[in-house]
Amino acid sequence: MGSPQNRLSALANQLRQYRPPAGSLGEDDDEEESSGGKVVSQVGFAEEGGDLRVILTKRSSKMSTHSGEVSLPGGKAEEGDKNDVETATREAEEEIGLDPSLVNVVAFLEPFLSKHLLRVIPVIGILADKKPFEPRPNPAEVDDVFDAPLEMFLKDENRRAEDIEWLGDKYLIHYFDYMVGNNKYLIWGLTAGILIRAASVVYQRPPAFREQNPNFKDKDKVLRRYLLKSRGRI
Repeated sequence: MGSPQNRLSALANQLRQYRPPAGSLGEDDDEEESSGGKVVSQVGFAEEGGDLRVILTKRSSKMSTHSGEVSLPGGKAEEGDKNDVETATREAEEEIGLDPSLVNVVAFLEPFLSKHLLRVIPVIGILADKKPFEPRPNPAEVDDVFDAPLEMFLKDENRRAEDIEWLGDKYLIHYFDYMVGNNKYLIWGLTAGILIRAASVVYQRPPAFREQNPNFKDKDKVLRRYLLKSRGRI
């Protein structure tokens, strides 16, 4: 099996080779404008007892949007950010006190699109040593910090799904129930979708259930029409 350090090093090398599939939602400025902005999320992995864990937050109940929901650390890029890595690590530090020097960023997943038409860039980072990380949730943004087994998002256990239609496409919203002690968390929607994709990339196998993500190829044209229509321009 090898030591945890060797396993994480091998994983880092594997993920550095990952390239998002052709036809995923693009990176150019026009697409960013058409989707209403950009959000960067940090998908942070740590190893515990031989299992990969992903760091998650429960958003503050005082937040104006998505209050009380489970999410990945992250937020909108700020003017001073040099790149998506800096946005992801800055947001993780601000939200949960994760020192960027502890995180080895190794890959990006294909962008996802939120229901608010924000382009979400998942940045994968590895926390080689979890011991120095002591969560310090920002009370204005985060009620709780916890971690969950990444492989859970490939299994058809404690999962349900709902078919919906959005922007002319049909796809599935997945819901995962997860218990930590006496606390029950519901991981769903965009967060669940990102974690299903991340687990598929890390473990190099598809989930044991139908994933059915929306096809975002050429979706920028659809989004432009949607935004123009919503603003009364067509």
